Amino acid sequence: MERGRLIVITGPSGVGKSTIVDAVLERTDARYSVSATTRAMRDGEVDGEDYYFVSRAVFENMIETGRLLEWAEVFGGEYYGTPLEPVRDALANGETMILEIDVQGGLLVHRKMADEVYVLIVPPNEETLSERLGGRGTESDDAVAERLSKAKEEIRLARESGVYTIEVINDDLETAIADVVAIINQESRQV
Repeated sequence: MERGRLIVITGPSGVGKSTIVDAVLERTDARYSVSATTRAMRDGEVDGEDYYFVSRAVFENMIETGRLLEWAEVFGGEYYGTPLEPVRDALANGETMILEIDVQGGLLVHRKMADEVYVLIVPPNEETLSERLGGRGTESDDAVAERLSKAKEEIRLARESGVYTIEVINDDLETAIADVVAIINQESRQV
């Protein structure tokens, strides 16, 4: 059996990566890599589907025993990370696995799995990203400006890292989805 491929998809907040990934999963046979977290489950979430919800002790054991592909402690001391075993199993079974993650997480994954596919989703321009971030109407102008600054820094970091060798511009959602589907189909054949 041929080995599968890991497709790491990243991009800043507001670029549409989650929407793209959801559509790509519907149009391909790729699987989604479910993250683990120590945060409490929210209404409507399903353990093992949205996240693997684990205790802090379990997560720290996963760190200590090398059972995470990457991890970070974020937002109020909660852990988030990618369990290694489901990714390895999917690839060993010839499956394509999609990992939707932030730039820093993708760089950590690259340290362990450099030969995989790293895709950066970017906006067509700064103005479009600013409109998307501000269009939510839930944040102050200062908060939107801070998120835009962080987004620009993430894009700069991803580009300068040399890890993200494929860029998809999300100017038109349907075109961006088709581009990612084409990448997955092409990469799955090249394994």
